[in-house]
Amino acid sequence: MRPVSKATTTRKVDYFRLPRPLWRKLKKYLPKSRKSTIRGGRPRVSDRAVINAIWYVLWTGCQWKAIHRDWFGVSASVVHERFQRWRQMGIFEKLMKRFLEYYARRSQRGGISWKWQAMDSRHSPAPLGGEKTGKNPTDKGKLGAKINLLVDERGAPLSVVLTGANRHDKVSAMDLVVSVALKRPAHKEQHLCADKAYDSEDVREFVSAAGYEAHIKVNPRRKDSQRCS
Repeated sequence: MRPVSKATTTRKVDYFRLPRPLWRKLKKYLPKSRKSTIRGGRPRVSDRAVINAIWYVLWTGCQWKAIHRDWFGVSASVVHERFQRWRQMGIFEKLMKRFLEYYARRSQRGGISWKWQAMDSRHSPAPLGGEKTGKNPTDKGKLGAKINLLVDERGAPLSVVLTGANRHDKVSAMDLVVSVALKRPAHKEQHLCADKAYDSEDVREFVSAAGYEAHIKVNPRRKDSQRCS
């Protein structure tokens, strides 16, 4: 039997622990914890334990209440409360912008590939959706969230918008364009590709005004749809 090359092996993901390099970058943006002057009581749960629990929810899609205290040494309610506080502070948006800046500088292929971009969405359970949840079109008995994503030519995320599962893609398209983490170069040729869920005159006009050449698949159910160029 031939030995397996290291280049072809897949690194196993630890669902219970955020990778150390990512944690080192994330913790720089977290608020400094204040030492309590009140004696007694339980010590404050470490941010590292909380972020490990959030990492687990992201990978598994489980509900907050399904997190067992023994797994991370922290209750589900504390994890959810701190996640909501960090989200309101814009911690995760800052982290995404930081990584995108890093990608733009260090990419071996010359940074962000602005020429060709694409947007799409997918339904998911709603553990991280918070108030941004809605009835799932495929299962009306369950609430869910929709992850809307805009990526560059190589699939690097440029914008992420979380909405309720029942929100139409064409409504989220405008949010995706205006939420790109880095300023887009206005002088460069840019094409935006999307499937028929985005086939709307409003979307076409908006992305055109934003400096894109739209390549949106025609929805045969729309009689007024224009053929893509």
